[in-house]
Amino acid sequence: MVPFVDLQAQHDSIRGELDRAIAHVIDTSAFIMGPAIKEFESKFAEFCGIKHAIGVSSGTSALHLALWALDIGPGDEVITIPHTFIATAEAISMRGARVVFVDIDPATFTMDVSKLEAAITPRTKAVLPVHLHGHPTDMAPLMEIARKHGLAVIEDCAQAHGASFAGRPVGTIGDVGCFSFFPAKNLGAMGDAGAVTTNDDAIARKVAFLRNHGREGKYEHEMIGYNERMDNLQAAILNVKLPHLAEWNEARRACAAHYYRELADAGVVLPEVKPGCVHAYHLFVIRHPDRAGLQQFLKEKGIATGIHYPIPLHMQPAYACLGYREGDFPETERAAREILSLPMYPEMTPEMVGEVAAAVRLFAG
Repeated sequence: MVPFVDLQAQHDSIRGELDRAIAHVIDTSAFIMGPAIKEFESKFAEFCGIKHAIGVSSGTSALHLALWALDIGPGDEVITIPHTFIATAEAISMRGARVVFVDIDPATFTMDVSKLEAAITPRTKAVLPVHLHGHPTDMAPLMEIARKHGLAVIEDCAQAHGASFAGRPVGTIGDVGCFSFFPAKNLGAMGDAGAVTTNDDAIARKVAFLRNHGREGKYEHEMIGYNERMDNLQAAILNVKLPHLAEWNEARRACAAHYYRELADAGVVLPEVKPGCVHAYHLFVIRHPDRAGLQQFLKEKGIATGIHYPIPLHMQPAYACLGYREGDFPETERAAREILSLPMYPEMTPEMVGEVAAAVRLFAG
């Protein structure tokens, strides 16, 4: 049996640290906006190499608050990709703005930046690239286009903790970075949590206000906001896990390297890493024309897999209102038919990777 992810194995390796951190929060009753949040914000900003990190309640909240802090709202358009989790587009819709899609690069599953400029209109306010699976978007030409047209750039880093482009960590290249700490992420809480990163003091201040009812003092409200705070308990857990993140990411890269060796001639398409990019390998995604057959075969061998994502956003009922049709984004649609995510987590042993690879070769080779 090879699970898709094994959080228990990770938690067992740091059980004592986690127990002490959780007990401290309980013993001090510091549940809301407690000191663990400020500690995590400081340490995560240092990890990313950026001035500000603001803890929020989820990755979706991070996207929502970032867009809000950039004054994006009704009448505006924000460009992103249709091959991503719906939260990326939902956050745009939550602000009353229109989602505009650009197809993906089939090699990396991130935005095909060569198609970006054609999607820009007078109503375009921002670009929201997604560093999907842990591979950075091609940020150099994207930033050049965005600056040329006066557009804000919000990086969706939900799957890319520790990834980098041309030596710069993701979340530090655009105006704002948005991270998720969903439990299965490279850096995961024990519930929902997220963060917004930025070097802009005004954006950081506004996000900090908006996440906490727009207030500075307990009953002094400078603006109308939301309750999108990070829980102090989750911050305490993240403070335990963050020092291990670099090591865990290296373990993921070692697993990926093993997959590349074992599957080099296995009859499947392997993920590509572009020059200058450091992949975080949140997911290891292969392609095969008989994806359903391969997935069923692996299931029968006791190997769990995932599909990220089977239905493109432009074909979701929730976004029928945008007027897109099948065929509008052919690379996204082809990926949705062919992709399969193999088990990938830091605690995988070489034997487990070998077992998965052997089964893939047996089916596809």
